[in-house]
Amino acid sequence: MKSDEPQRFCRFSVDGRTYSGTVRGNMVDIVEGDLFGGFSGMRMSYPADMIKFLPPFTPTKIWCVGRNYAGHVRELDSELPTEPIIFMKPLTALAGNGDPIRIPEWAGRIDYEGELAVVIGHKCRRVSEDEALMCVKGYSCFNDVTAREIQVKDGQWTRAKGFDTFAPFGPCVLVTESMPKTARITTRLNGNVVQQDEFRNMIFPVSRIISHISRFAALEPGDIIATGTPEGIGRVLPGDRVDVEIDGIGTLSNPFIAEA
Repeated sequence: MKSDEPQRFCRFSVDGRTYSGTVRGNMVDIVEGDLFGGFSGMRMSYPADMIKFLPPFTPTKIWCVGRNYAGHVRELDSELPTEPIIFMKPLTALAGNGDPIRIPEWAGRIDYEGELAVVIGHKCRRVSEDEALMCVKGYSCFNDVTAREIQVKDGQWTRAKGFDTFAPFGPCVLVTESMPKTARITTRLNGNVVQQDEFRNMIFPVSRIISHISRFAALEPGDIIATGTPEGIGRVLPGDRVDVEIDGIGTLSNPFIAEA
C-alpha cells in the first residue's frame, strides 16, 4: 500500500492473542496503538486468511438511520422522510466479521440490510453540516439485521433490530474523513448480488446525518452511525451467508444460524 493511501485499521486474533493491525492487500500488518489515539507499524505481518478479524473496536454507541435510500423507501411502500430517522442498537448486538448471526426460531422473518458505517473520531455537539466531516475518523461495513415482522408488530424498531448479534460490523475501518460519492455498496446473499447502490443516492448525506444527531445528542469518539440500506432487502434463513462489500473498505461476511 502506498503511504499516501488511507489506512485500513483492524483488530484480529491469531494463535490465541489479540492485535491491532492494518490491512495491506492479502496481508495484515501488526501495529502499536489504537484507532483513536494513533498507531504505528511494526515489522510483523500475517496472511489475512490465517487470522480471525474482530470488530475494529467496541463502539461507544450504535446509531442507525432508517429509510435513507429512495428505492428502499419505495419497497417499504412508505413516504420519503423529511429529516433523518434515527434509532439505536444495543452494544450486545455487536458482532464481528465471520461471527455467526443467531436467528431465534420465534422471531419470524429476519432480513439483511447492508449499510455504510461512519466512525466518529472527535466529540461534537451542534455541529454544522459544513464542519460535520471533521468529526469523522473513518468508515466501515455494517449489516442492520432486522426481525421484520416484529418491527411491524411493535410499531417501533428497538426490539426488532436489537437482538444479540444483529449488528455485525467490520472487518476494518478505512481511515478517512469522506467517502467518494460514487463509491458502491454491494450486498450478496449466498454469493448472489441482492443490493447495490452508490452513496450519492443517499437521501441524507453523511454530513447531514452527523449534524442532525449532534443537535440533540453529543457524538463521541467511538460512536458509529449506520447510514441506511439501499433497495433490495430480503429474508435470511439458517445456513445462509451475507456479504456486505464497500469500495475501498472490504467485505463483511457473516453466516446465519438457528439459535440453539
